[in-house]
Order: sequence, then structure tokens, then C-alpha cells
Amino acid sequence: MIIDTILSGDRPRSRLLGALLMAAFLALAFAPFLFPGTKALGVASRICIFIVLAASYDIVLGYTGIVSFAHAMFFGIGAYGVAIALSNLPVGWGAIFIGLGGALVVSAVLAVAIGFISLRLRALYFSMMTLALASFALIVATQLRDITGGEDGLTFSLPHLLAVSYRPFAAPVLGVRIDGRIVTYYLVFTAATALFLLMLRIVNSPFGRVLQAIRENEFRAQALGFSVVLHRTLAGTIGALMATCAGALLALVLRYNGPSASLSFEIMVDSILLMTVVGGMGTLYGPLLGAIVIVLAQYYLQPGMAALAEWTDGVPLLPHLFNPDRWLLWLGVLFVLIVYFFPTGLVGRMRGWTEPDE
Repeated sequence: MIIDTILSGDRPRSRLLGALLMAAFLALAFAPFLFPGTKALGVASRICIFIVLAASYDIVLGYTGIVSFAHAMFFGIGAYGVAIALSNLPVGWGAIFIGLGGALVVSAVLAVAIGFISLRLRALYFSMMTLALASFALIVATQLRDITGGEDGLTFSLPHLLAVSYRPFAAPVLGVRIDGRIVTYYLVFTAATALFLLMLRIVNSPFGRVLQAIRENEFRAQALGFSVVLHRTLAGTIGALMATCAGALLALVLRYNGPSASLSFEIMVDSILLMTVVGGMGTLYGPLLGAIVIVLAQYYLQPGMAALAEWTDGVPLLPHLFNPDRWLLWLGVLFVLIVYFFPTGLVGRMRGWTEPDE
């Protein structure tokens, strides 16, 4: 069937999960028309980008069992590649492709080097090394002011087709005036969809099966003749390249890049790792749902708490409990509850609730 071909034979195996995935796809596909407004469009763009980023980390963590803290570094390399190119070269598609191409080369070289050098270490030492590399990358981006803009970052222009002033149609379409921001959104949506389906194809290939075998029993996989270091290095490189592409998309959406936007440790812990664990590791569908849940919480939990505080005004204690300044506390509570009640993630729990679709 066409669906099996598109999904590389990896069906959701849960009617509830399938319905949620279809609803998410349709909501993102028609986001500019269903949720008009600059903020909603920005949230939808960020969801698309972090779906790719979290799924790419799932290839590293969920399918091979590698705990790396350097994934945000590759995300930042992609964003800086496009930002530096558009800031120093004539604005156009050529600059974007040059920046992305250079970033992919740098990420590939670093990922291969990290793989062959560090994956021979024990898991704890490998994690610590990736953490040190991520910190070093953040310091470099901050100190090389002439190239990266330092802490202020880089602001740049985009090709005419993606510029805010671009108007392909004189009249609104379905009540929405199409401009460069919406064109940029659909570029991000299309790229994110293609990258996600590519990753789905990779993890369901014979190579992906070997990665899962290594995750389940490294010694048995090695006894069968598979090179653990080689396969883990390839998995890390694939994840790094996908994260680099996600970073390039972020730069196009923000029209800006700086250390806090793409290289901060908070992105690694509060977004990438959180999305992967909450959604369910080793599924790719898990990080997709996790990205949606976490991004929506980051943007709408605080306004929702403000509304609750106003609605419960006059009730003892509750207005203080729902104070918008405490939104990070409630985000932490949400995370703890999900991990406690859904130890296998949202996808794992839904697949347990619903009979598999044959």
C-alpha cells in the first residue's frame, strides 16, 4: 500500500497513535490557515524543526543507546552555517546552499571523529566528552565575534521569495494574506516532512535493524560479525547531519542566529532530551509527539496559567499556585508525571493500550 511505502513499513500500530499522527500532520500542513497569526506560525515552524531535531537524536539515543550531549552542537553548526553565509555572501539561494553544505561537511567530520575516538570509551566517559565538546563549541561561538557575531549573534536577510515583503497574490487566500513568512513556513514544513520520512526509511532498513541489535545486546551483535564502533559512528553521523539540517531551518525561520538560539545547553536538556524521553525512545514517532507536546507547553503553558490565575482570583492559594512566573515548575511537574505514568513514553503507552493494526 502507499501508506506502507511512505512510512517504510513502520505503521503506528495503534489506532489512537495513527489518529494523533494524522491530526498533527493535517494541523501542521494547514497551520497558516487554521491558526493565523505571527505567534502561531512561529510555533508551528518550531514544532516542525524540533520534530526533525528530536527524531535525529532518537537515532543516536533510542536506536543505538548512545547518550550524547553534543547534539545541540550540530544543531548550532547548521544554524551558523546558513547565518554566516547569508551575512557575508550576496543574499540568495546560493548562499543558503553554500552555508548548509559547509555546515554538513563540518558536522560530518566532527561526528566521524567523535565516533571513532570516543565510542571506544565507556558510556559515562563518552557522555562526558560530548558534554565538554558542546561547552567548547558554545565558547568558540561566543568568542569568535568577527565570524559569529559573539553573544549578539548574526542578523541577516533572506532571498526575495522568503522575505516578509514578498506577496505572490494580490488577494488573500482563504482569508489569509500569503507573504514570505508563509512561504518560509511551507519550505520548513516540506523539508521537515522529507527529513522525517528519510529517517524513518533509515531506521527500518537492514542498517537500522543492526543498530537495534547493538542496542539490545552489543556483545551478541559483535559476535555475529557487526562492527559496533562503525555502526554507532554511522548512526551518530546520520543524526548529526539531520540535526544540522534542522539548525539551518531554524536560521531561516528566525532570520537570526546566536549562541542562545541554537547552541545553549538548555536546548539539549530542556528540548531535545526531554522530547525524546517524553515521546518514547526508539520509535521516531515518539520524538514527533514529544516535540509537539513540549513546544506547545513552552509557548502556551504560561498564558494558560495566567488565565487560570485570573479565573481562580479570590480562591485561597490557587492564584499564587497558578502564577505565570511558575510555569517552569509546572513544566517540570508535567515531565515527572509523564515519565512516571508513561515509562515507555507516550507512543509506548498508546501501543500498549490499543491492539496493533494488521
